[in-house]
Amino acid sequence: MSSFSTLRRRVLGDSSSEPSRASSPNPAFKDKDGELVTLVPTSKLKKLSSKRSKRRQWLVFGLGGLFGIVIAAFFAQQHDVINLEGLMDMKLDSLLEAIPAGIVKDAKDITRHERETVNYDSFTVGLHLQSQGVKARHPVIMIPGVISTGLESWGTEEGSRQYFRKRLWGSWSMMRALVLDKASWKKHIMLDKLTGLDPPGIKLRAAQGFDAADFFITGYWIWSKILENLATLGYDPSNAFTAAYDWRLSCEKLELRDQYFTRLKAHIETGFRTSGEKVVLISHSMGSQVLFYFLHWVEAEGHGGGGPDWVDTFVDSWINISGSMLGALKGYPAVLSGEMKDTAQLNAFAVYGLEKFLAKHERVEIFRAMPGASSMLPIGGNAVWGNKTFAPDDSKNQTVSYGTFINFKESNSTQSPANLTVDESHAYLMENSDTWYRDQVQSTYSYGVAHSRAEVERNGKDPRKWMNPLETRLPIAPHLKIYCFYGVGKPTERSYWYREDRDPTSKLNVTIDTTLTYGEIDRGVVMGEGDGTVPLMSNGYMCAKGWSINRYNPAGVTVKVYEMPHEPDRFSPRGGPNTGTIAHFVPVYGHYSQVPGDHVDILGRASLNDLILRVAGGKGTHIEDNYVSNIREYSEKVEIYDDR
Repeated sequence: MSSFSTLRRRVLGDSSSEPSRASSPNPAFKDKDGELVTLVPTSKLKKLSSKRSKRRQWLVFGLGGLFGIVIAAFFAQQHDVINLEGLMDMKLDSLLEAIPAGIVKDAKDITRHERETVNYDSFTVGLHLQSQGVKARHPVIMIPGVISTGLESWGTEEGSRQYFRKRLWGSWSMMRALVLDKASWKKHIMLDKLTGLDPPGIKLRAAQGFDAADFFITGYWIWSKILENLATLGYDPSNAFTAAYDWRLSCEKLELRDQYFTRLKAHIETGFRTSGEKVVLISHSMGSQVLFYFLHWVEAEGHGGGGPDWVDTFVDSWINISGSMLGALKGYPAVLSGEMKDTAQLNAFAVYGLEKFLAKHERVEIFRAMPGASSMLPIGGNAVWGNKTFAPDDSKNQTVSYGTFINFKESNSTQSPANLTVDESHAYLMENSDTWYRDQVQSTYSYGVAHSRAEVERNGKDPRKWMNPLETRLPIAPHLKIYCFYGVGKPTERSYWYREDRDPTSKLNVTIDTTLTYGEIDRGVVMGEGDGTVPLMSNGYMCAKGWSINRYNPAGVTVKVYEMPHEPDRFSPRGGPNTGTIAHFVPVYGHYSQVPGDHVDILGRASLNDLILRVAGGKGTHIEDNYVSNIREYSEKVEIYDDR
């Protein structure tokens, strides 16, 4: 037992318990040895025992998964892919000394992330607004991003029974499956390459309910802060809902297999009819793209059939949190070469597992067999992302423009051609992909720009365009309000340097040139502005400029922008997650904490929670634009213009 105790301390660190909330101290006296003894009521002992039991169960479960990672990682070979040969020779006595320092650090970071990211008391934001008379008004429906959507198995055939109702993406169950039966895990997680639906005998579904929205891994919050604060205003399952989805599917297949949009429409209509108030929709990350598709689907004849007034009738506001409206550039190297490090968009914990246990070509195959992931390829082409000499978000002191998205130090073959813009990179990906993937992408998505009102109106009848805000318009809903809340100031991948993959064991043509570091290039990656996952141009362009162009917003829907700077480890005597108030009406909470503008951590930010609650409580009209980045300056340089 001593070895396990030592391991627990090394991996999880010392856990700090919550301060007691007792109103008065318990009686105390000294025993015969002079030691202070405090009397605790029997009822409290039972509660403590129950809590310890639960914590012990979670600890054992978490360590079980961690042991799988650790043991497998110990036998990692040169190409960063786990090999389990020699596992039987491993002795438990030598486990402590065998744990690589990097694995220990990763586990520590994961388990203490919540505690260090948002260090303010639960319910504080909601209680403050409650004291100001803000209360639940509009029903709320949350459309999460990939990271908070767990995928669990419902298959009952022999090969699936071991995974029944276990989450196979972004969880310890995923890690254990990768260690013990990688082939079976791949079979479950990948969709059929031709149909884009479940393979025969496999049935994975998105976990539902508030637990699903909270989910990442044990002890790691996602939406819990928002749910806690909504509850203080009077929200509960009768007027707040989550709409999780299987993000691997294209939107078309989401409706075909799960009737997802039909159910979302019913939720919204029910919320309206039971409360008498229009609904507030809250989306995060990829969820914003899914919701934008829904706004077209729900009114379209032959689809949702709601008619042209449906959105204006049932929806009060759309809160767009860190929405990847023009894609996430990190998605490109994932499907080109299987490289996607430190990526929250597809669940950083899951990506960590993929990189430890799978070869690059296996990762490419997996990501390509998830059609939903390809929705995050960059939208807008050269007009948004730049040409060979210029990009709208280039800085004055840059030596190489962001406009060349994929670069090659040595351009001497068809596999390593000349430097490529975003448009050329998309063509290069299609040319170097299997037919099944190319057909899937081209039949499902469109990444271009509509430069005329007539083109936009035609695209409204083409579901392939419905995820692209530069090819379709907002609904004719003059009373709708859109709030864009996103983080800025965290370095985010903007362009890449590649080379031919000369590894004889590799099945890929190219790989990121991690040996290349000079100037703005760091191990083959050039960083730009954003929230750590989604570039600033994707988060901000449509909100700051795109939806002010008449053909994309003919009804004049009100759009407000609130940028939140990423300021880690900031201290203020009154500080906390909102140190230096972000608006004249937003208070500060807590005493010391980070102020996250990170793509995922922003969900726990007190100031964001404050803004969400104000919109839900019917006070959103008081929110004013808040720009801290140069997005308006960059947007003016984008080669997309209003109708003349």
